[in-house]
Amino acid sequence: MPSPSASRVVIFPFMAQGHTLPLLDLSKALSRQQIKVTIITTPSNAKSIAKCVPSHPDIHLHEIPFPTIDGLPKGCENTSQLPSLEFLLPFLHATKQLQKPFEEVLETMIKSNAPPLCVISDFFLGFTLASCQALGVPRLVFHGMSALSMTISKSSWVNASQINSLSMLDPVVLPGMKLPFTLTKADLPAETLNSSNHDDPMSQFIGEVGWADVNSWGIIINSFEELEKDHIPFFESFYLNGAKAWCLGPLFLYDKIDGLDKSINQDQNPSMSTQWLDEQSTPDSVIYVSFGTQADVSDSQLDEVAFGLEESGFPFVWVVRSKAWSLPSGMEEKIKDRGLIVSEWVDQRQILSHRAIGGFLSHCGWNSVLESVVAGVPILAWPMIAEQSLNAKLIVDGLGAGLGVKRVQNQGSEILVSRQAISEGVKELMGGQKGTSARERAEALGRVARRAVQKDGSSHDTLSKLIDQLRAYYSRRSKNCAC
Repeated sequence: MPSPSASRVVIFPFMAQGHTLPLLDLSKALSRQQIKVTIITTPSNAKSIAKCVPSHPDIHLHEIPFPTIDGLPKGCENTSQLPSLEFLLPFLHATKQLQKPFEEVLETMIKSNAPPLCVISDFFLGFTLASCQALGVPRLVFHGMSALSMTISKSSWVNASQINSLSMLDPVVLPGMKLPFTLTKADLPAETLNSSNHDDPMSQFIGEVGWADVNSWGIIINSFEELEKDHIPFFESFYLNGAKAWCLGPLFLYDKIDGLDKSINQDQNPSMSTQWLDEQSTPDSVIYVSFGTQADVSDSQLDEVAFGLEESGFPFVWVVRSKAWSLPSGMEEKIKDRGLIVSEWVDQRQILSHRAIGGFLSHCGWNSVLESVVAGVPILAWPMIAEQSLNAKLIVDGLGAGLGVKRVQNQGSEILVSRQAISEGVKELMGGQKGTSARERAEALGRVARRAVQKDGSSHDTLSKLIDQLRAYYSRRSKNCAC
């Protein structure tokens, strides 16, 4: 059995910002427990990852080349570089060609008498299971979702034929599940309802990595027991071989172990957004707006957001990813003293923890939900893709820490949120009674989340138990090999 200082874990993130960042946070948490971490990634991704872990000498990067395949623009090594989500499936298939170099990394470690305790790899990198099994290394899978959303998605996949007979607004009852909100077919990720469509390439891929998922040694969840305990037993029932779910989050808080207080920015070199926020004198007065890095938001929808924010009367910081969109004519003059629009990368966690921020108009990606909850900031929920509707349901209806925007069908199949709905939603969240109640609930959840990663907290203790079990499993493996 290796000494604690010699213990090593291999982490293999999927090449998307929302999937990579939590695993970098996990790497830092493991390094605090005297675990050395090797992160496997590709050259382009290594550059950005290296910037996130400069002060952690026990975290090392190992680069493997990203394959060049037909149907995928040259140089795309991260989903943020894809021209559109139409290229996602070719990108996913390209990652399967990383299996051989991944195996070579593990084989080198084993031959040098330094096998890892385990491999923690993303759900989309299902090929890692076969490699780990062949080499006798436990594979833990990471989804980047809450346990509740994963459980609903898995149950929907299994019961897709019955659910597909319903209309979009019909309530969905999932056998064996007690949900904290009313679920409709419209809330479910489209991918989970295509399990019976064997001709759909994406469904085929999801089925393939899903099989690897349920056969893994364990599951890493970026959440905390107090939020998930009612759902964990049913979630674990989908897994074979007694796999256990480990709630270790919120992972990003391990770097802020003393807590997260809302304050004025203290950086010596503050960004433009934090400087602007420092100038806002009233606490909880600014709404932060961001829709993540993956969803495509049309120019017409961005126009509606601009008008809605202006009409709300509340100051705002808005992150806009589009390179082609520009403000509607005359809008710049109207908002110049009250709104800040930024197009470069921002430190979202820092913004949300600023005392001036009082609300978050969000797409409800799970990372954003956690970051908002930890900061005690209520959410104005506007889900767009994947499991975001489930996250929105949880935060609004299940936890009471947010409100939802009204969505209407418009312009063909495009879901458009009107400027009126945005304005009304912002006003209620920032100045209404429902918003006040949501803020109080978010602040209470934030306190629970912060306690979870501190000494004797649920996530802190679970991380220690996970390391102990991995070391015990390693010791048994070593004895069996010696025999």
